[in-house]
Amino acid sequence: MRKELIAQKDPKSPISEIFRTLRTNIQFMNTSKRLKVLQITSTFPGEGKSWVASNLAVTFAQAGKKVILIDADMRKGRQYAIFGVSPRPGLSNYLSGVTDSENEDEKVDLADYIQETEVDNLYLMPAGNVPPNPSELLVSAQMVGLLDDLKEICDIVIVDGTPCELVTDSVILARLVDTTVIVTAHKATKKEALERAIKNIQNVDGKIAGVVINKIPVEGKRFNEKYYYYGENPVVNKNIKRNKITSSNNIRIPKRAEERREELKRKVRPTNTARPIEPIKQNIQKKENVVRNLDEMPKALKREIKVENGEGISIDKTNDILKQINEYLDQEKTKLKKGNDIT
Repeated sequence: MRKELIAQKDPKSPISEIFRTLRTNIQFMNTSKRLKVLQITSTFPGEGKSWVASNLAVTFAQAGKKVILIDADMRKGRQYAIFGVSPRPGLSNYLSGVTDSENEDEKVDLADYIQETEVDNLYLMPAGNVPPNPSELLVSAQMVGLLDDLKEICDIVIVDGTPCELVTDSVILARLVDTTVIVTAHKATKKEALERAIKNIQNVDGKIAGVVINKIPVEGKRFNEKYYYYGENPVVNKNIKRNKITSSNNIRIPKRAEERREELKRKVRPTNTARPIEPIKQNIQKKENVVRNLDEMPKALKREIKVENGEGISIDKTNDILKQINEYLDQEKTKLKKGNDIT
């Protein structure tokens, strides 16, 4: 088994998590439980079609599904090399009926063309010998019967197809499978090529589940990150220092923390708005003495201590005003008297 099977070799890596996300998205699409055959294709070679198909098959098998991976690229199939199994017999041998066996009258058994892999619940049908007419084999009745038989014995069938822009094998299979996923390469796949592939599949009434963008550059630091739910972080645990507990309610404070606390005490100073406690007590005492002296004064003197703050006017000022009024009235009376004497 090669290192390309990241989902099996390193199941805790971020890339393996991405394949599990892809598996989950496909499962949510399959609400009616009718999606049993899934094809993986691309526009041109080198976009990662076979790599995506193999790792996706591994993630389905890890979820407890019985999976059969078919290498339908009978020209340059490489799934046998990824899983480390024999390249033949395979799909081309089953569809054409041509095997390496000397007994030509021997009955064809489907189990002879399917090989068990090192991954539990995952089986592989390699591409087999290179036939002269791969496209004709894919439209034969044997191919339709093969898919129907595999639907009965497994949970999901994943077909690794051919690039759509070079040959029409994947377009032919798009009619036979339940849905198709197109794999593209970051900054490599042309938009026009992807549009043509989608249009060709739709023209034969094929269904497209979506597009996978492969070969997106990832930073080395981010690539090596582990997810928090996969285990404890050794760097964090290394820096944790547990305090020694001397009793149930007494915890020894580290020396550095104690020094920090003393430093904060030295920095903290009373603000300008703060009022000392002793002067406040003295002011309260003075007010209490004033009130006590007022209570002991006679009532006649209390009436003369009214302040001109809106509550009243002093008695002396009132007497002056009355005196001025009386003087004014006396002057007026005198004038009236003189006027009467003249007349």
